[in-house]
Amino acid sequence: MQTISTLLCVAGTVLAYALVRSLYLRYKHPLINIVAGSAAIIIAVLLLCDIPYVTYEPARQVMTLLIGPATVALALPLYRYRHLLLRAALPILASVCTGAFAAMLSAGALSRWGGLPQDVVISIMPKGVSIPFAVEVASLYGGIPSLTAAFVVATGTLGSLFGLWGLNMIRIKDPFARGLTMGTISHAQGTAVALQEGEEQGAMGGLAMILAGIITAALAPVAVWIVLRLPLLP
Repeated sequence: MQTISTLLCVAGTVLAYALVRSLYLRYKHPLINIVAGSAAIIIAVLLLCDIPYVTYEPARQVMTLLIGPATVALALPLYRYRHLLLRAALPILASVCTGAFAAMLSAGALSRWGGLPQDVVISIMPKGVSIPFAVEVASLYGGIPSLTAAFVVATGTLGSLFGLWGLNMIRIKDPFARGLTMGTISHAQGTAVALQEGEEQGAMGGLAMILAGIITAALAPVAVWIVLRLPLLP
């Protein structure tokens, strides 16, 4: 019985994904977000059918196992665009480094000036990178890992919803720049959205996601030191 319910939940999730993806491919509207839309459908079905989350949990675990292979698969577009990566290595490194560091500083400064406790401030700072990087950084400097994970998911969802729309608003059309931006600000979810636009955007997004995680971990001591010494607003 458990196996049947797990298979049905997996099938329902795939169906929700396929539905939202087909809508996105048809209308190409930035607010048709595949991740957020699929999650909304699944949550609605669970609530309407009065299905407890514990019933869905085994299916989530099965699908979570596929995250690793999916991430490794990003190496394929990276390999195809290796000539571009080698030619623009310095601009890529400089832009991702600046973006990742600015994301930590801005998040930390706004949280501190908003009067949030120190552990919450630190938990928010690494929100722009994937969960394994973010949780480790937050743990090292006194943050709350579970809270950090929640902020990472929220950042990825918002970035994937509004990132491309924002780039359109400021008329950034270059696929190279769009992919780097999405991977830097909203990790895997942003990269997935960038990949929907094109292979080059996906390749740049995957590279930026990896670099942003490494850079965040490396520069976190400096960012935390700066933020915790900012004067509090009266």
